Parts: sequence; structure tokens; C-alpha cells
Amino acid sequence: MSELTFHHYMQIARQESGQAFKIAMEASGYFAFYKFAEDFRSGLKSYSDADMTQYRYKLDQARRLFPAPEQFSPSWSGLWEEFDIIFAAKNEALLAIPVSDRNGEWQVLIDNPYTHQQVVCYPSLAFLEAAYMYGYFQRDLKPHECLRLQKVTELLLTHGRKEASIFPDT
Repeated sequence: MSELTFHHYMQIARQESGQAFKIAMEASGYFAFYKFAEDFRSGLKSYSDADMTQYRYKLDQARRLFPAPEQFSPSWSGLWEEFDIIFAAKNEALLAIPVSDRNGEWQVLIDNPYTHQQVVCYPSLAFLEAAYMYGYFQRDLKPHECLRLQKVTELLLTHGRKEASIFPDT
């Protein structure tokens, strides 16, 4: 099973090794592929500028090795398309925001100014995670919705009073 890890997959350089990985994964089934897909997703969250080329290659290779991930689970029918969208959008953010400007707190907002729905905000993110989420939400973005990746430059923070809480102290 240790040969079916995402870490091992990222080290595969030869086509023959990729085919062996594919055969072993198909023999292992759902749980092995689930772990592989979730670790791939974690890799997409954490990679940075220097890893763009490697992740592009590995994403293309995974698509070739597993052209129908829905064979493991129907819910994965659009897995590679989802990862492609995330990869492209995250790279857009990596290329648009200089490394020197990435420190601090970031947030991702989803808003549709033509509806009465609330704005959805994911605050307190590091840049790489925010860039990942910027890509993650693009796939299901509805017409007129705005997706914003923004840095928090000024922040005031307060918490509610304990006296006003309906929950007892712990």
C-alpha cells in the first residue's frame, strides 16, 4: 500500500513505473484512490510557484493513467476537470500576486449583487490556501456571482461578551 501514496506518485519518473502504479491502484480500489485523490487535492492547496510545472505534468499524467476516475466512485466523474480549474486559477493568482506581497491574511468572498443572498466569506487564510479556494469555487460559479481573492490590510476584531452568551462557562 505504501507504493500507492501520492508522495510515491510524485516521485514516479518512468512510464513503466506509472503503469505499475495504475495497475496496483486499480487492484486496490476505492479507498486507495480516495486517499490518492485527497492527497492530490492537498498538494494542489500547498504547491507554490516553483512547483507549477511539476503539478501540470503530474495532473496530465494522472488523467492519462486514470481517464475514468468514476470507475472508483461515480462522484469522481469530473475530478480531473475540477483539478484543472483549480490549478489554472491558482496559477493565475500566483502569477498576479508577487511573492513579496503574499504574507498576511487573505480571504475569499463569493457575492451575487443581483440577489438577496448573503455574501459568503472565507477569512483568515494564508495566501496559498486562499489561492486554492479561489480556484475551487470557480467551477460552480453562477452567472452574476463575483469571486474575490483579497488581502486583508487593516483589521479590527472583537468577540461577543461572555455575559450575553446563552452557553455556560466551561
